Amino acid sequence: MLYPKKNWTQIGRADRSHMLHLQIGSKQSNFDELEHHLYEVSTPENSRYGQHLSFEEVNELVKPSDETLDLVHEWLFANGASVFDHSPAKDWVNIYVDVESAERLLDTEYSVFEHEDGATLIRTPEWSLPLHLHDRIDTIQPTTAFMCTPAQSTDYKQFASPWIPPGYKPPTNETISKVCQFFPVKIECFRTLYGTIDYVPKFLGINKIGFNNFLNEMPIRPDIRLFLEKYRPEATGEAYTFKSVKLLEANLDAQTILGMVYPAPVYSYSTGGSLQYIPVSETTSDTNEPYLQSYGDDEQTVPISYAQRVCQSFAQLGARGSALLVSSGDGGLGDEDLGACVTNNGKNNSTFLPEIPDGIGSDGNNYGYYASGSGFSYYFERPWYQDGVVGKYVENLKGLYAGLYNKNGRGYSDISAQGLYFAFAWNHAFSSISGTSASTPLAASIISLVNDELISCGRPPLGPLNPWLYYKGYKGFTDVISGYTSNCGTAAFPVTKGWDPVTGFGTPVFPKLVALAKQREVCMKH
Repeated sequence: MLYPKKNWTQIGRADRSHMLHLQIGSKQSNFDELEHHLYEVSTPENSRYGQHLSFEEVNELVKPSDETLDLVHEWLFANGASVFDHSPAKDWVNIYVDVESAERLLDTEYSVFEHEDGATLIRTPEWSLPLHLHDRIDTIQPTTAFMCTPAQSTDYKQFASPWIPPGYKPPTNETISKVCQFFPVKIECFRTLYGTIDYVPKFLGINKIGFNNFLNEMPIRPDIRLFLEKYRPEATGEAYTFKSVKLLEANLDAQTILGMVYPAPVYSYSTGGSLQYIPVSETTSDTNEPYLQSYGDDEQTVPISYAQRVCQSFAQLGARGSALLVSSGDGGLGDEDLGACVTNNGKNNSTFLPEIPDGIGSDGNNYGYYASGSGFSYYFERPWYQDGVVGKYVENLKGLYAGLYNKNGRGYSDISAQGLYFAFAWNHAFSSISGTSASTPLAASIISLVNDELISCGRPPLGPLNPWLYYKGYKGFTDVISGYTSNCGTAAFPVTKGWDPVTGFGTPVFPKLVALAKQREVCMKH
């Protein structure tokens, strides 16, 4: 059973006629083999490094067995669910049923839960399957996932005037100081600071960069044009020509990426996601259903079975040669309220709250000012490529905060990028925006330019970054050496020399990353 967090209240049974979109994750047949391929093609100097798999090869590896598909289909037909569709690999089944049918299918009762901010969800704290399907189905949602992201992501913060952190020192480098003011921070500053200012993308038809939009968001092209006219005039035409496949955060991604990688092609992928809305007296308009990516939540609000399947989906992308970057969130250790930093297993034990997904932190210069999400996963063990640096960091804590985090868990963040006071156009006006959702498109743009340079000299793109990053890629980042993360009533994990969970390995330096990406050294063993 997954207990909802304290900020969720059960307010009554769900309307039995309300329609649900159930997503059923059938057991993948050869994920272990896919994972083996993933690490071979992403580990430097492996004989297969860079030999990424095709879409068809990946689908063949994760396709469920015929027996699994037959058993799942028989179960659905027997319970009246005769209309459904599959993902390309047939590892996900999508069905549309009313609550009454879903309750019969899963031997459960759905209720309406209300969040303290007024959002409502139809969920159940537990569900069950026939015994013969326990090894055939990994997850079914929506059931026990009590994720909730506000309509405007918590990463969005608009400022009428800047807050200058105590101890801030302006850049001493004359070239940088000429283009980098504290507020707002412009694209020209990022391009100068991270070393891409003189780089012109070469392979425009091959190397691509894309960003995802959730909650029905789409980039607003007039705002993007307004931004580019002011901060990257030569790219202004791209506001109406970049590819949109299929309000606010979508704008941020588009403005940052177009400003950084022009004239490279940019793709916007928009995924619908309206909440299965239940009207209540206090809530008269539809709210939003969160999805994993730049929209994250406390790890414990995501059922582990679902988290594992999302991770496997990321692995499928990685095996095909895609680098996937996600934000680490802006919540520091968790909730600002100490009383909310507890487990949701019914025991209410005190704990730090890792977020999911995780990856890129936020910083200001070489000092960590922003409360970047950071920590150690309870769901995922520390991977082999993190053993050295993350293990050392935990050891150096000397038992500090023992019991409040998983010392053997996957540590995050991996890297950082500027995340404070981005120049930003929204609703036909200029303002600023801060957070790791600003850092992430910035870092992704720099990695995309590294890939462009690799492709231009006949090499494959970096693909999945982690083995390369933890082996030698970290040398291409500027270490952030001071700061700490906070929330849960304390200032906890310190920023240190080398890797730390607040800033990872630090901020990217494009010329160094290119040089490191072109090196071929001794194979990293695992």
